[in-house]
Amino acid sequence: MSTDSRPTWEAWANSVPPLADARTLEPCHDPVATATRLARARLADQYMVYETEGGVWHFAAGSAVSVTAHATGITARAAGRTWTADTGGHPLTAFAAALSALRDTGGTGRHFYGWAAFELAHLLHADAEATGDDTLLHVLVPSVEVTLAGDRTLVRAVDEAWARKAADLLAEPPARHGAPGELPPDRTEEVIATGAAAYGRTVSRAVADIRAGLLEKAVVSRKVPLPAEPRVDFSETYLAGRRANTPARSYLMDLGGYRAAGFSPETVLEAGEDGRVSTQPLAGTRARGADPVENERRRAELLADPKEIHEHAVSVRLAWEEMEAVCRPGSLAVEEFMAVRARGSVQHLASRVTGRLRPGAGPWDAFASLFPAITATGVSTRDALRALARHEPGRRGLYGGAVFRGSTGGALDAALVLRTLIGAGDEAWLRAGAGVTAQSSPERETEETCEKLRSVAPYLRFAEDRSDAR
Repeated sequence: MSTDSRPTWEAWANSVPPLADARTLEPCHDPVATATRLARARLADQYMVYETEGGVWHFAAGSAVSVTAHATGITARAAGRTWTADTGGHPLTAFAAALSALRDTGGTGRHFYGWAAFELAHLLHADAEATGDDTLLHVLVPSVEVTLAGDRTLVRAVDEAWARKAADLLAEPPARHGAPGELPPDRTEEVIATGAAAYGRTVSRAVADIRAGLLEKAVVSRKVPLPAEPRVDFSETYLAGRRANTPARSYLMDLGGYRAAGFSPETVLEAGEDGRVSTQPLAGTRARGADPVENERRRAELLADPKEIHEHAVSVRLAWEEMEAVCRPGSLAVEEFMAVRARGSVQHLASRVTGRLRPGAGPWDAFASLFPAITATGVSTRDALRALARHEPGRRGLYGGAVFRGSTGGALDAALVLRTLIGAGDEAWLRAGAGVTAQSSPERETEETCEKLRSVAPYLRFAEDRSDAR
């Protein structure tokens, strides 16, 4: 096993085939349905649908080219070969080095799609021993990529055969499926309430830690397991949930051992190839429903609530400090402060901190500084991570981590994994959390998790015999 990352990753990158076949097709009229249909077709073992800003959907599929990192080792695959290296305890650095080797290969820019597990945060900011042995980072370099924009559909593939498969699917009329199963409203509320009492006790313990001066804020979450039968249908859940939600980003994937259908309320990082970076902390929550008058009343209540304002302000302060570590002096700005953003069944206080990367810093440096999102962890990051390790049973895995799309030119768009249906193996679950401060009450924070779960739970769809339910 080689520990010299530079020649290892150059050899790997030289084995990655370029997207040599590119063709432009007519735009589609329903991009979310089209992207979901591409995912359901199972063109390859691994795929991702990722919705970026402006309602542009990207579909990527393949299985031959990937990079996977654990705490101590990293593995890259291409052209039927495998390359491995030690990470020296810095898996994100090794991961970024592997991807950067793709920059000059093939003559055209490439995109990659992947995820980062929440436990990466322990290695970056807190206690390495809490990281565990599970995969921390996984990325796919696709064999075929389809971009569904408003004015066109772009297909790029490694060869004509892959491009034809995608083009033929796009040309097919939508197949008709039987109506997927839904939970009745009372059963949905039962699912949402799973573990609520235990969660209230966890909130009380976190409040005691905060009042004892151990930390300022902790985002404590609870897991909601879903029944094994009937099986949850991820693609149908994504389609139904995206039509009902108003996310910052959405994604549907079967990648690196996780399945997910998510409607993320915020981004961890948006980095452009020009060096501009931003992050979007959301903290402070009220329910949002069908009654506009009631929504406006709750909005006013949110903007006047001292606990919610304090929670949001400390999140923006920490976001500024994390951006300051990687940005040019004088380039930081808060472009938006305490706006109210509708995100499905809830509305949040939202701010945006922007800057320009300093010389020598790249998007993965910014990701390392900003990950995990403040609004999924707490303040300070180190103390909050330690509190979560004490108070939350089990590992978070994908929840509170990131799903991302990046380019070899230096762009990186990373969505925070919240409001997401998650699956691994034969299990599927939801998870939701709330920001706990010294002013928190168990009752209110428990209700906040219920409000957030209602962004996904009512749209769960089930299929007993559909092969694509996974």
